[in-house]
Amino acid sequence: MSRAHSQQHPVAARRRALGWSQDELSSKAGIPRSSVSAIEAGRLTPSVTAALAVAQALECSVEEMFGSGGEKAVQGVTWAWGQEPVAGRYWEAEVGGRKWLYPVETLPGSAWAHDGLCREKVLHERGDWDATQTLVLAGCDPAAGLLAAEYAAASGFRLLAFPRGGAAALELLRQGVVHVAALHRSTAEQPGRNAETVREKLGGGYRLLRSAEWQEGIALPAQDHTRSVAACARQVRRWAMREPGSAARECLDELLGKPHVSKRIMMSHQAVVEAVRGGWAEAGVCVRLCAEDAGLRFLPVRDESLDLCFSAAMERDPRMQALIRLLRSRSHRRLIDELPGYDASHTGELITV
Repeated sequence: MSRAHSQQHPVAARRRALGWSQDELSSKAGIPRSSVSAIEAGRLTPSVTAALAVAQALECSVEEMFGSGGEKAVQGVTWAWGQEPVAGRYWEAEVGGRKWLYPVETLPGSAWAHDGLCREKVLHERGDWDATQTLVLAGCDPAAGLLAAEYAAASGFRLLAFPRGGAAALELLRQGVVHVAALHRSTAEQPGRNAETVREKLGGGYRLLRSAEWQEGIALPAQDHTRSVAACARQVRRWAMREPGSAARECLDELLGKPHVSKRIMMSHQAVVEAVRGGWAEAGVCVRLCAEDAGLRFLPVRDESLDLCFSAAMERDPRMQALIRLLRSRSHRRLIDELPGYDASHTGELITV
């Protein structure tokens, strides 16, 4: 239970004793007012830098405001994945009532500035975004950058969309470091596979939000004249392979009749396309959008449903509500329909797992 439910937060008590508003504390501490509100409500544990600034503004010690243990106790932030870096840029977001730091990656279509710098394991925050205003998604949709731009314009929230295969995305959701995981195992022949996969990996208490249907198939060099999927399965010797556990890898293994091993693993649809376009792979499985945008030939194999999985507890979160509204909007559905291989007929539909 958070302090907000059990007793008044020491920061709020001290601020009121001084007769200050949250805006005044925000100004004196140099942090956003939304951060002050989240700290006092127990929704956000500040970094060392922010905690020191708040304590100094209130003329109190860090221990008085945030408990015993000093700086280490109030840091309360954890790197979402990988080892704690000595240096580097990061984004931050609140997931499950906890603040996480995400090492900056080159995200598709992302123009988000970093939230802070880590130098010799010391955090230096920039404070442009509040952690509670960011939605974190893991998935392999190559149009995720377009979704992030639309989401920000429509809601005022930020979407960080990290490229991950379906299995990896669900694992991050299970660990509680992302809000949403995308998967696309459902096909026209097996429409319930996404829900089955979630039940198997995560159990119950989740929702699936339909993002789109799309075509997955084989990308070939523009000059390749192979006429059929079966011919590709027989003739191609050098495949650009996705990582095990991804739907694209599953599709390829089914085409070839057995799992194959490759020393080179592609971590996204776009990486498959670049391998084929670069000439070191003869073919690879990806979505039509990536193949056509790269000027490659595309042989469709199957239609899949791309679903966004999130915890039922997140359904009333303003960030999630904003995403649901966007996917159900007429303008977004029209935009999705215009992407090669995408179909928005069921975009925005919600399924309980």
